[in-house]
Amino acid sequence: MSHAASDARFAEGPGFDWRPRTRVLFGPGTLTRLGELVVPPAAAGEAPLGTRALVVTDPGVAAAGHAAAGAEALRAVGIEAAVFEDVRANPTTADVAAAVAAARDHRADLLIGLGGGSSMDVAKGANFLLAGGGAMRDYHGVNRGRGTFLPSVGVPTTAGTGSEAQSFALIADDETHIKMACGDGRAAFRAALLDPDVIATVPAKVAAPVAIDAVSHAVETAACRVRGELSGMFARKAFSLLARSVRPYLSGAATAEDRAAMLLGSHLAGAAIELSMLGAAHALANPLTAQYGTTHGVAVGRMLPHVVRFNAADPAVRAIYEDLAAAGGLAPSAAGLAEFLDGLLPFAGVHGGLARAGASADDLPGLAELAAEQWTAGFNPRPVTVADLEGLYRCAF
Repeated sequence: MSHAASDARFAEGPGFDWRPRTRVLFGPGTLTRLGELVVPPAAAGEAPLGTRALVVTDPGVAAAGHAAAGAEALRAVGIEAAVFEDVRANPTTADVAAAVAAARDHRADLLIGLGGGSSMDVAKGANFLLAGGGAMRDYHGVNRGRGTFLPSVGVPTTAGTGSEAQSFALIADDETHIKMACGDGRAAFRAALLDPDVIATVPAKVAAPVAIDAVSHAVETAACRVRGELSGMFARKAFSLLARSVRPYLSGAATAEDRAAMLLGSHLAGAAIELSMLGAAHALANPLTAQYGTTHGVAVGRMLPHVVRFNAADPAVRAIYEDLAAAGGLAPSAAGLAEFLDGLLPFAGVHGGLARAGASADDLPGLAELAAEQWTAGFNPRPVTVADLEGLYRCAF
């Protein structure tokens, strides 16, 4: 295609209106620049983001010393910093309520989400409640935030969710177990700090599921129903970085370059989500997490290869998968992409099908009903019925 023809095609398309909300700092050792982010040098002519920061994190990140390092970087520039380290994996409304209480006790005017996706989501969830009160379920959906949100910064310590690039908090309702996507542009982090050195300490049992999740984000955003030129660019680059580095990263043979590629790839995949959406693999995964406690990344990893094969029946989607596979250095085919995805599961200790995860054949119709209710199901590039979703569960059984 000539440049003129390409330009004409873009001119006739829907276009986009992209206003990045988040400043991104990427590079080894950048955790030490957290204070500079919050209190810019006088020459920058920018006001500090706050004076009293709550660092929201989890016990593992705290034990690794990253939360203390972040808090110390804040104190070095005069910020009163406190650490809340009680975030659990797959956070619920109870985790958010506890973080809100800690923020109020500290009189925080700044939130730092420092950890994996769970910590960053809890920080964003707390911001909804601190700004507008009420309960998290009040904010389930898009642009339902109220009041004035606190400034916030995201510091990922895993190569996984890309939550630092997104304005959504994924929080499970303690009562219904429904995983709620609560999104509002005001919840987006003012800045994100990506330090590849930090992810060198992630235990393998944590690294594998979240890395698979990052790969799934690139694959699903690339082909979803609301994909666009910009999201496709981010998804393709994300997959190119992740596909080449995920195996050495998960096998313990990662170089500094591999870690940098994983962290940047997961961030770009998160940016692709913000500009588009996910698909059936995530819709199928959420009931597995809710019903059996399956780690989110493992649940997505179990379902994604089957979803790729299902979607590849659509020639347009198959072409996207072929291009994505080629970008990742794989055989340029949907089958090759699905095979690559299948091969990641053993790194997370996943062997066998859903039966080994606790599901029974009798559970599958009910799971399919739940999957059909998930928001992301409607964005799958090939429309899915309840029967289709049940069939995909049976493929994974």
